[in-house]
Amino acid sequence: MNIIDILSNTQTKKTVRVLVVEDEYILAINLQESLESLGYVVLDIADSAEGAIAKATELRPNLILMDIRLRGEMDGIQAAEQIWHHLQIPIIYVTGHSDKSTVERATLTSPFGYILKPIKEQELYVAIQTALNRYDREQFLSSVLRAMGDAVIVVDTELNIKYINQVAEALTGWQWNEAKEKMLTEVIKIIDEQTQLPIENPIIAALQQETTIYLGGGVLLVARDGTTIPIADSATPLRNNSGVITGAVFVFRDDTQRRLTEERNLASERAQQLEIRVAELQRLNQLKEDFLATISQEMRTPLSNIKMAISVLENILDRQGVLHLKTVSPSDSVARYLTILRDQCEQELDLIDNLLHIRMIDADIYPLELTSIQLQNWLPHVAEYFQERAQARQQSFEISVSPNLPPLVSDLASLTEIVSELLNNACKYTPPDGQIVLNVQLIYITKSLIDENAKSGVLHNFQVPYFQITISNSGVIIPKKEQSRIFEPFYRIPESDRWQQSGTGLGLTLAKKLVEYLQGTIEVTSSQGWTTFTVQLPLNL
Repeated sequence: MNIIDILSNTQTKKTVRVLVVEDEYILAINLQESLESLGYVVLDIADSAEGAIAKATELRPNLILMDIRLRGEMDGIQAAEQIWHHLQIPIIYVTGHSDKSTVERATLTSPFGYILKPIKEQELYVAIQTALNRYDREQFLSSVLRAMGDAVIVVDTELNIKYINQVAEALTGWQWNEAKEKMLTEVIKIIDEQTQLPIENPIIAALQQETTIYLGGGVLLVARDGTTIPIADSATPLRNNSGVITGAVFVFRDDTQRRLTEERNLASERAQQLEIRVAELQRLNQLKEDFLATISQEMRTPLSNIKMAISVLENILDRQGVLHLKTVSPSDSVARYLTILRDQCEQELDLIDNLLHIRMIDADIYPLELTSIQLQNWLPHVAEYFQERAQARQQSFEISVSPNLPPLVSDLASLTEIVSELLNNACKYTPPDGQIVLNVQLIYITKSLIDENAKSGVLHNFQVPYFQITISNSGVIIPKKEQSRIFEPFYRIPESDRWQQSGTGLGLTLAKKLVEYLQGTIEVTSSQGWTTFTVQLPLNL
């Protein structure tokens, strides 16, 4: 169905009201009689341009028959131009003048017809019906364009603006009566979103290339007030029935909402992907935990049996006198090999225990048994074994603990594991004639608390007591870049002799996790030939 069909289906029978503008009274009366015989209603007769404008404004006719030569300063062409501009009423010129200059002037006002005097009734009827049909079609198309959700701008081949709809008015800031006949480049300014530099209007490219041109991404429309709006869509050349390009139409829309929707969808998609990844990582982590738990349990049982078997074998061989045969060199003795077996078995059991403890801490199921600990009495007892090791390796071992320390409420087993691991490392890596120093003192750390009830948000500072345990050893330097990594599982400092030392590679990892589980902190510093591990624990857990 075409536009004419739509119009014919939607139009209702209505009385056509006509205003006659003619300064010759007899001709005006004759024209009125002809119009009424054809079924039209003549509202009034005006004999001047000023009178025509006034009566058109007052009566709002459906059609005006306008004589070109009128009495007064204004002629019919000037009156027609004003009436069309302000009232949009179709006008047919009725005149006895057909000279070239008059016709050209009349044509510039886009009239709906041109009838030469003397007027024949049939020609008058055809001209009126043709004008009304054309007006209805144009009004229908104008209504469609006004109702469109997209902005529409029409230009001729010289880039003069011929039409803009209401959406285009809103986006550009230009009203139709202001933009009419202005150059496109004066009304529509487009810039690149990234560079903020002007870019060519797609209408120009559409006219030059004689094809539809689509806007790329990142295009901003600069409105009349200087604000910028992201836009999208296309420009297309307009052709007449002969295929000749007569202008172009630029259809565009505010792209802000689409961009926001796209960004929200993208953010939602990323969030979903992140959730999937987190779920997968959790699944893999659970598999790892289950694997470690299963393997640890499966390995611990046979290793425990091996350790027990070593002890039984030692007892049997000892009773038979095999362990201390003087005819066998110490390097080839059975006792030496049994010691190797026992040490390696215990090392693997320690590794499994460490893995299980780390897993339990991560799962927040590690058991704690809080007790009151007098560090000045307990710590020398724990350090006694390591003092003997230090003496055997010709290392000096110094303990400094204040006798007046308050009790520490914490988990004794965890605290023993932490101190033993740090002292073990100190003994292991301190060279002969090196020094090991164990120091415990009570310190106060300043904490800040914001008073949420106070309007000024005042900060309240207060002192919180902490136990500080430091274990230092000389002769070893840990590079600065490695200090933050020594608590990682199985991490070894490059170019060190740690590969030659026994250990599970999890001792410091477990120590750090235990300290944090006890709501404390642990850090390492290394400079001037000394390495120091500092543990700070609250008095009460």
